Amino acid sequence: MSGAYATFALAPATRAGAVLADGGYQVHRDFVDFVVDGRPLLFRLSDLDAVSPLASDMPPAIFTAQVRGLLLETGPPLPGGRYVVYGCPECADLACGAVTAVIERDGDDYVWRDFAWQTDEHADLEFNGYHGIGPFRFHGPGYRAALTALLDDTAPPAAPRRRVLLIGARVAVLAKLAAALRAIGIGADITRDATGVPAEELRGYGAVAFGRAVGEPERAAVRGAFERAGVDVAYVDGLAPIVPLLVAQIEQALDRGPRRRHRLTALAAADGEAGIEVTSPCRVSLTAYRLDRLYRSHAREVFDGVLEPGRHRIPLDARAVKGESFVVARTAGGVLVAAVTHGKPG
Repeated sequence: MSGAYATFALAPATRAGAVLADGGYQVHRDFVDFVVDGRPLLFRLSDLDAVSPLASDMPPAIFTAQVRGLLLETGPPLPGGRYVVYGCPECADLACGAVTAVIERDGDDYVWRDFAWQTDEHADLEFNGYHGIGPFRFHGPGYRAALTALLDDTAPPAAPRRRVLLIGARVAVLAKLAAALRAIGIGADITRDATGVPAEELRGYGAVAFGRAVGEPERAAVRGAFERAGVDVAYVDGLAPIVPLLVAQIEQALDRGPRRRHRLTALAAADGEAGIEVTSPCRVSLTAYRLDRLYRSHAREVFDGVLEPGRHRIPLDARAVKGESFVVARTAGGVLVAAVTHGKPG
């Protein structure tokens, strides 16, 4: 085993929620990711939709047990000294598949090795091993300090403000949007006037979403209410009354983390193609939404595949982006939205 050391750190991460084109839901999850040699470990797994066991919505006792397991203060949950590193974001059931690794002590060091994809109690390293990942050797003091810092308050780290204030004229659309947001784990409230809302309530919101019919005087009044309350929120201008599209806009607005934590960093779209930029190998899906002349919404998945780092141009079916249309690019950790314009994307 190599004696070279890797650095170990922790950083907040997100699995973005979604209302899918087929009507299904993808739950929003906030979690703590493992950062190895300055790079999120999840980024090494290009085609994986998963979260670490350190999720912010866990009960404190379970969260604490997960941390103590990684510190090897309790026995491994799986045979062979194996621990779950990433699991299913929807149910955390091993049957859905999980990335596991042997975690062990070597003197004062901690070693993570033999990473594998596992769907039952026993890992098959020959067929399901991640042979290009690890082993990683971590200095014991730094490893323990990073993990025990999570236990200072004996509770999961506080999640970002995942509550949205919805303001618009179309009550039916707002009600559907609020229901969809709640279904994926984001709180939502509807109002037309925030001026009388107490400051302590306004501080619970991370974003405000305006419908297209909301005029500038109303928008200014809402912004003024939040400014007086000293609350820094993201403002979303709804592109169209299409619920999955609005959910994606809100998820994008709520993700205010640094660029280095994002795989998907740029999206632009013209009639003929979409321009996408990614920072590491990852699975990207691209969905087109449009309104027809009767203001009915249509959705079509136009791409789903793994992209390498760099800028990519993806053809768009002219029928999918006819008229007033939009594209949503999504990875497991983030989402970007763009209106389709004439001309070439930058």
